[in-house]
Amino acid sequence: MNLHPTPHNSRANRGTRRLAALAAVAAMVVAGVQAGSAVASPGDDDARTAAAAPSTAAALGVNPSAQRATAIKSAQADASSAAKALKLGGQEKLIARDVIKDAQGTVHTRYERTYDGLPVLGGDLVTHTAAGKLKGVDKATDAKIAVASTTPKLKAAASARKVIYAAEGNPVLAWETVRKGVQKDGTPSRVHTITDATTGEKLHSYEAIETGTGTSQYSGEVELTTTKTDAGFELTDGERGGHKTYDLNQGSSGTGDLVTDDDDAWGDGTGADRQTAAVDAHYGAAKTWDFYKTALGRDGIAGDGKAAYSRVHYGENYVNAFWDDSCFCMTYGDGEGNQNALTSIDVAAHEMTHGLTSATANLDYAGESGGLNEATSDILGASVEFFADNASDAGDYLIGEKIDINGDGTPLRYMDKPSKDGSSADFWDENLGDIDVHYSSGVANHFFYLLAEGSGKKTINGVDYDSATSDGSTLTGIGREKAYQIWYKALSVYMTSTTDYAGARVATEKAATDLFGADSEELKAVSATWTGVNVK
Repeated sequence: MNLHPTPHNSRANRGTRRLAALAAVAAMVVAGVQAGSAVASPGDDDARTAAAAPSTAAALGVNPSAQRATAIKSAQADASSAAKALKLGGQEKLIARDVIKDAQGTVHTRYERTYDGLPVLGGDLVTHTAAGKLKGVDKATDAKIAVASTTPKLKAAASARKVIYAAEGNPVLAWETVRKGVQKDGTPSRVHTITDATTGEKLHSYEAIETGTGTSQYSGEVELTTTKTDAGFELTDGERGGHKTYDLNQGSSGTGDLVTDDDDAWGDGTGADRQTAAVDAHYGAAKTWDFYKTALGRDGIAGDGKAAYSRVHYGENYVNAFWDDSCFCMTYGDGEGNQNALTSIDVAAHEMTHGLTSATANLDYAGESGGLNEATSDILGASVEFFADNASDAGDYLIGEKIDINGDGTPLRYMDKPSKDGSSADFWDENLGDIDVHYSSGVANHFFYLLAEGSGKKTINGVDYDSATSDGSTLTGIGREKAYQIWYKALSVYMTSTTDYAGARVATEKAATDLFGADSEELKAVSATWTGVNVK
């Protein structure tokens, strides 16, 4: 998704054997691999953050890629039993997407759903099982999946896909079409439109393009992991899933050329050197990978140990960056005058996190779920920046402050008071789902800042903040580490494609309970903070 908008402006208690099948994958998953968290997070709250933080790997659940693949295969083998245990209809089938076992021994299995062989959009669900018993289910929809007929009354383009649309109200037979093109700012466009196959009514639409040693432009002199070749060196990171960085040479398709160098000394820190943007992109990808691995216990974006890739020098004077699921890649423009590439640490992490969201909750990129999708990228983007502990780009709660996208030195977004950008929302209201997702994200960004740091005035790494609540309450933060652990756990095991702000409150409260306990101060803080941004 774009880093910024395009200008224009349960329950179950039957069949012990069936329920046990839901938890059978537990034996296939490792609960944790290491103790402690190695987050390098400068600031006044370091001691507070580390003092009572749970063991990250054990608490969140670690699935090395090979074990994850085995666990998913096992879950898929038991999918029919799981469907019966959940009392799904005879025409429904489950497709296992992910399996996570946490420190409490709970196995969280994420499924997609089909009906008579058709994909059910908005039919995803997550089961939570322990000791052979179903503890709960989180569903994207509670509606019964059934349609009168799977034969459409209206024809569609040959490229259209027949689906069941269940994200809103009663499920209906529908056509999904994809229109490719270019947005006004030069960003590629891939608009998905869902149309009722009986009446022709437009049901839903969303944009699938998710915007988002060398001398770098923003991070100073940094270490890069490269690969030696017969001809010299290339930007291939063999330590992080084989991540590669390509130069598009101002093109807008394909991969361009793999960035190479004769002596393994890359870039000169200015936009005039073509390698500099590649240094920043390669470094940002490495730091994001390390944060996922160290702080979240996750083996790559999709949890499968495989890297995405980066493309720099996209288009002419392109002032944006984006993530594209179809190529599993990040793409960066060079900004005005092709001199200020959008490759700072928080932007790189923002784009990669869109891939993480797609691989987990797959939050629909529209309405309130779209705002939560954008906020997740901002939240973890800021967290990666703190984690990187880079003196040239110290951690802060400003988004895109280094890339000067506004041309006046101001950041793209502010987490302590989102409305400072002139468009984002500080607090929830009933119209939030009607505004651009980059602005509705403000409520979740504000929640995260308040949860981590608390309300009122403070200075962190030389940046002044002043954050207020909607009800005038005073909040004390629990620290960044606990805050992002709670958000990630909620995203990875409790949120679904249709989660809205009320659902995000429930999901993070569940996550805080899992991580810190039902009587914990952390859980109380999560609840109080949501109330503080008017999500009740």
